[in-house]
Amino acid sequence: MLTLKMLADWREFEHLMRQPGDPSVPIILCRDGRTITQAKSQSPDMRTADYPVVRGQPALIDFSCSLVRAEVLTASGMSLIRRRPNWLRITKGWLFGTANLSARNIVSFRDHILSHGIERPLVLMIGAATRGAGTNGLYETEAFRQIAFDIYPSAHTHFIADAHQIPLASGSVDGVCIQAILEHVINPQQVVSEISRVLRPGGIVYAETPFMQQVHEGAYDFTRFTEVGHRWLFRNFETISRGALGGPGLSLYWAAKYFLRGITRSRRLGDILSLPFALAPLMDGMIGEDHKIDGCNGAYFLGKLTETSISLSNIVDEYRGAQR
Repeated sequence: MLTLKMLADWREFEHLMRQPGDPSVPIILCRDGRTITQAKSQSPDMRTADYPVVRGQPALIDFSCSLVRAEVLTASGMSLIRRRPNWLRITKGWLFGTANLSARNIVSFRDHILSHGIERPLVLMIGAATRGAGTNGLYETEAFRQIAFDIYPSAHTHFIADAHQIPLASGSVDGVCIQAILEHVINPQQVVSEISRVLRPGGIVYAETPFMQQVHEGAYDFTRFTEVGHRWLFRNFETISRGALGGPGLSLYWAAKYFLRGITRSRRLGDILSLPFALAPLMDGMIGEDHKIDGCNGAYFLGKLTETSISLSNIVDEYRGAQR
């Protein structure tokens, strides 16, 4: 099992921590030995803010403008979202082929960051309380220093934060990885703007976001993106690679599973009855990329931060589906 020793040491990036919503104000951490006991900030006008510490990790969140509720977080130390077991999600990913594509994309993400020639570049993992599909290549290399956060603490995170207000200095990291998170935030564009802010010029982003998926994680599921809509979300980035993550076969399996859950009024029975449809994703390899894009289960984007942006008049030219 990976623990924090596989991630960056706090001493390597503590100076980069900033007040959520105001990256000009540094965060001050107090310790008892190696354990963080207090987190606070003080603005130039002498206004102070204190942040709770949950399971030894500072919760650097402005709770007045976040869905994360302080009383729930501090009482339980867990997320409001109930995520499915990591082993089950990973097993399905490898079976349906999406994890293989994710792993290849993560290798490309890693190689593009290392090509900049920076010694032990700093990579930010957003929503990393559980490891994302295909990310072993990042966690198992010593070539990177990784900072990780989520809205609840785990052995894979350093601190708790809301991605709408990333508590890091501007231009402080070389890469950002965000998998299956943007559908769970209220304002995805604000999160991507924050990603752009914390990246150094020419920094690399890798994102995966669903399209043809039914509601998951209950009330905390807000948004879906077509592949070209996903491209527009990252319009301030130059494309390295992008495309479908899971084709119409995987989308069919999702639809059948939720249909049968509804008919039977039972999640468990619906999942059992939908097992024959699990063969459909195995046929996605027979479908061309353009048709995959139109019925994709999700989209991925690997890109480089630039000073230019795709215009409204040009975004339709970015469409790569079968309806051209």
